[in-house]
Amino acid sequence: MSIHSNLKKIKNTINNKVTLVAVSKTKPLEDIKIAYDYGHKDFGENKVQELVKKAQDLPNDINWHMIGHLQRNKVKYIVSFIYLIHSVDSHKLLSEINRQASRIKKIINVLIQVDISEDGSKFGFSETNVINYLENFNIDDYQNVKIKGLMGMASFSYDEELIKKQFTLLNKIYQKFKNRFAFEYLSMGMSGDYKIALNCNSNMIRLGSNIFGKR
Repeated sequence: MSIHSNLKKIKNTINNKVTLVAVSKTKPLEDIKIAYDYGHKDFGENKVQELVKKAQDLPNDINWHMIGHLQRNKVKYIVSFIYLIHSVDSHKLLSEINRQASRIKKIINVLIQVDISEDGSKFGFSETNVINYLENFNIDDYQNVKIKGLMGMASFSYDEELIKKQFTLLNKIYQKFKNRFAFEYLSMGMSGDYKIALNCNSNMIRLGSNIFGKR
């Protein structure tokens, strides 16, 4: 199937309140442009260098999502154009984003990444640490960042009950802090598990192979 057909099929099966992030990492500009010309605006990248290059070469009204692990020394390269950073996995990273955003007098939207997996391969705050962090968070200390919600990745597993348990946990944390921070996004669900995520209240999914085909 074509990129157009894939996008249409997915969008016809999800609620219009769900944001679909097309994961375009490693994909050529031509493929992204096909999706863009179809009317899609949200694209996710996981490497800063590739993200910067694509942002320079593609239309400037694209909403670029940083979905991969972000090193503090790379923040300065993306703050001027990034739409949403999904992968804030430490206090130090959030502080650096705030510092770089302050430098250019901009407010950067971010998601706090929570490690809900049980395979030890993901970045993010643990359940206990993220609750403590958000309970003691002083919004006044971060004038140039806006925490818009949470992001998490389930274990790489065929056990749907395990995946559901992990997504349910992230949703529970999201609901706990939703009103305090005026959260908007619960980013969870990728190509293999997004239907489970949607049933667990996800309103932002990150799909790559379902749109662009297998790598």
